[in-house]
Amino acid sequence: MSNLFTRIKDSISADLNDLLDQKEQKNPIAMLNQHLRRCEKEVKRVRELIDRQYLLKDTFMKEYHQAADMAAKREHQADIAEHAAETELAGFARKEQQDYAEKATRLKSAYEKNLRQIDQLEQKYADMKRKLKDMYLKRMELMSRENIANASRRIDHVIRPDQAFGQSFSKFEESELYLERLEQKVNADYHHNTIDARIRQIERELEKKGTEARS
Repeated sequence: MSNLFTRIKDSISADLNDLLDQKEQKNPIAMLNQHLRRCEKEVKRVRELIDRQYLLKDTFMKEYHQAADMAAKREHQADIAEHAAETELAGFARKEQQDYAEKATRLKSAYEKNLRQIDQLEQKYADMKRKLKDMYLKRMELMSRENIANASRRIDHVIRPDQAFGQSFSKFEESELYLERLEQKVNADYHHNTIDARIRQIERELEKKGTEARS
């Protein structure tokens, strides 16, 4: 039951990831993310297979000890039967002792072979993890490059839209021109008002002097 829930959860997760990838299909990182998810599943699957080999190794060793013990037991029983002149019983015990001994030899060979295979699998598994780590780092590099490219495009859209859109002026240039025009207008208004105020002051001074002269 737990495996069923796990498969359902993984299926839902995979569907969600696919939807995200479809939503970001214009993003070049999406394909890499999908590939990495497949690699992660493969690494997980390999780990499960290796763990299963460890279980088989333990089983081989357990069966080997049982077969070796039975071979020793039948050998001892054969010796007793022969000592008691029980020829048929001794023959039966010797036959089983030989079968158990051969079985123990096969199991020991399988156990040793399994050890070598586990060692090889562990090495390959470690190599897979290193390669997966390298792909993670590569994704980070690509994401960094993509971020820089996106930032550069946005900057170009603002600073040099003529290159991006074929327009004559950038937003900054338009803003700068507007500020220059505004500054010129403010300065002109200031000077205009200042001149008007100065002229009115001169006129008042002249009128005052004329009044004083007549009195």
